[in-house]
Amino acid sequence: MALTKRLLRLPNAFGGAASGLRLLHLSRPAASALPGIQAAQLQKTLTTTPKALVAKEELVFGHVFTDHMLTIDWTAKSGWAAPQIQPYGPLQIDPCCAVLHYALECFDGLKAYRDTQGQVRLFRPDKNMERLNSSAERLYLPQFDGEQVLACIKELLRTEERWVPHGRGYSLYLRPTMISTENTLGVHRSNSAKLFVIASPCGPYFPTGFKAVSLYCDETNVRAWPGGVGNKKLGANYAPSIGPQVAAEDKGYQQVLWTIGEEHELMEVGTMNLFVYWRNDAGELELVTPPLDGTILPGVTRDSVLELARGWGDFKVSERKITMKQVARASDEGRLLEVFGAGTACVVTPVNRIHFQGTDYHVPLDPADATSQAGPLAARVYDTLFAIQYGEQPSKWSVVV
Repeated sequence: MALTKRLLRLPNAFGGAASGLRLLHLSRPAASALPGIQAAQLQKTLTTTPKALVAKEELVFGHVFTDHMLTIDWTAKSGWAAPQIQPYGPLQIDPCCAVLHYALECFDGLKAYRDTQGQVRLFRPDKNMERLNSSAERLYLPQFDGEQVLACIKELLRTEERWVPHGRGYSLYLRPTMISTENTLGVHRSNSAKLFVIASPCGPYFPTGFKAVSLYCDETNVRAWPGGVGNKKLGANYAPSIGPQVAAEDKGYQQVLWTIGEEHELMEVGTMNLFVYWRNDAGELELVTPPLDGTILPGVTRDSVLELARGWGDFKVSERKITMKQVARASDEGRLLEVFGAGTACVVTPVNRIHFQGTDYHVPLDPADATSQAGPLAARVYDTLFAIQYGEQPSKWSVVV
């Protein structure tokens, strides 16, 4: 087994990095002669009882699922088995499976869009395959060939083509997931796993147009910490956020603003990456998002926003530390222009106020339109990404299935 060294900072009581350092030795699997995933070996078993389509206007995110799913099994002895497209249905796993006891699970999320010519498109799917592989590696689950899995996903989409809704704002959400199916108790690496993909048609995140949200800055709970797994898409990162989210809602706010440390460094908003657009201390127009320091999820939409903004060249674009105290001061001084979250589900979610240390800081939206629910930059990002996703604007990011 090859060994690599990872330098970790020990988190202090406030989630910051302590001065002590230690080396964590993480063993990595050596190259294996075992079979990898081969899309050419994909087998299909089609349902004999296809479901009726739900009217697109009635779709609720994550409530309706298509007729089929993709499954691929893996064992340490035999490697990856032949991919299967089979009728959607319950998974049969042992009650002692490691996924049920030790949270050995990771997932990703992407969407398929139908363009005006009727073609089905994916948006930067290679990035989702890279991130799922990265998440699986952290749990010592098996690695896979992203191109081969993507080829299998495309065949699933061809099989479920009728489920991809027509209309701008509508899409088919895809949820690739990997779980340990190790059927023994004990915390150790898995000798068996399952990769599967399910699909769910969904409507616009904002069916009646943008709706800006309010944030509650949680000063007690921390989403992630140095040396942890905040940069991986693990189910274990999401379950602990439910309590703080409910507490924020009970206080009258719609999402949690996650921070870390005594200075309240900004991290994420709800389950989205965070962006702040302001006039900084030097008087420059600047779009800022927290850096990928191991605590932040490397969002596909995040990366897309940064690349678009840098290409426009209209303002400074930075990936750097930014604190809630700096944002509060900028608000008091009239320098705060926009705040928004970015992610696969919503693309962009504008923010209209942030509660921090007993004060509600109001975030400007569109100074030229008092009724607007989005600032000019958030709207520009949203419109541009939508145009690419639906094939209205040519881009290498849009992949025809």
